[in-house]
Amino acid sequence: MNNLAIQDEFAFIDRIKPVRTFQTGLLTGIGDDAALFRPVQDMEQVICMDTMVEGVHFTTDTMSPSQVGYKALAVNISDIAAMGGIPTFYLVSIAIPKKWSEADLLSIYDGMAMLANKYKMDLIGGDTVSIADTLTVTVTVLGVVEKDKHLLRSNAKPGDIVFVTGTLGDSAAGLELLLHKGKEFSFSEHEKNLVSKHQYPEPQVEIGRTLSKLERVSLNDISDGLASEANEIAKSSQVVITINEELIPYSESIKEVAKSKSLEYALYGGEDFQLVGTMSPTDWQHVKKVSDQSGLPIKKIGTVSSGEPIVYLYRDGTYYTIDRKGYNHFTK
Repeated sequence: MNNLAIQDEFAFIDRIKPVRTFQTGLLTGIGDDAALFRPVQDMEQVICMDTMVEGVHFTTDTMSPSQVGYKALAVNISDIAAMGGIPTFYLVSIAIPKKWSEADLLSIYDGMAMLANKYKMDLIGGDTVSIADTLTVTVTVLGVVEKDKHLLRSNAKPGDIVFVTGTLGDSAAGLELLLHKGKEFSFSEHEKNLVSKHQYPEPQVEIGRTLSKLERVSLNDISDGLASEANEIAKSSQVVITINEELIPYSESIKEVAKSKSLEYALYGGEDFQLVGTMSPTDWQHVKKVSDQSGLPIKKIGTVSSGEPIVYLYRDGTYYTIDRKGYNHFTK
């Protein structure tokens, strides 16, 4: 623990240790060599891990320490949502350079706690180490889903409809504003909406849970852009996916602020952490009815057909191939 920004490792651990727990299956959390929890009967265990690196996934010009923590947990919860699961526990490994103060580090954990409390998740362990230059936060999230109800990319079938939740491109548009103007800029209301989508993404756990009740759904969370995620489903399921450009949902804010770039942001911007997937036309009729009645933010954007795995964008009577690629926000 030499050269850490924090003064006392054990005092720091005591300060980030939760004062209460949510999950009844937790036997031993922070405070021993390892955590212990009792698996829930008739449920499958889901586990995922993501890393956020300063200068690659965030900068201090675009996000506060609290927002870094919030987002580091949110991206993992989104992976659980894409499996139709319920997030339960999380672990945090953080590599700390000297330039980050202890107050900032505690703020990172506070940001995680904002989201953990919402989903009744327990922090059960992790690690703190020193690093030379850039802050690195790695979060592991555990969750559960009913047996045989997990939602896989390989579940798509010819004849399915393609759907997405929410609106697309907002996070990338928000990041573009932050990179050009900084997080302290006096943004307009529409700009604030886009910036918030980047700094405070909302994992779609509730919709994932709704979809897990259906007989067959393929699902992916939109972390690297619609183009990349749709191609992953097409490849895993060995199908052709066709997206109708006119059906891609956009927010009023992106139409107002960045209409000319909205398609690029939706396809390649990433970090919307909405969901894209496929389901049978019969299930879609049921979901659409529920959506119309309850305002569930889910829209049809295309269809699935047989053939070698590929993704097309249908635009003005022409089919364009959409390559699988993400967008590097910090490349000049």
